[in-house]
Amino acid sequence: MKLVINGQHKPIDDSVITVSDLIDSLELGVKTVVVEWNDQILTKDLHSTTKLADGDKIEIVHFVGGG
Repeated sequence: MKLVINGQHKPIDDSVITVSDLIDSLELGVKTVVVEWNDQILTKDLHSTTKLADGDKIEIVHFVGGG
């Protein structure tokens, strides 16, 4: 399947079925992310139930601390 992730077209393994699976597969190494799926902000409780489809547009934002 191909997704648009943060503006870039990326092939994704077919074992990635939900937004939660996608976050895990990207190995972001952060606990808090904000996900926009097809122009809709998803609350964290929807990550595991929102199924992905070919061509979906995903924006993922995570916070980085600094000093």
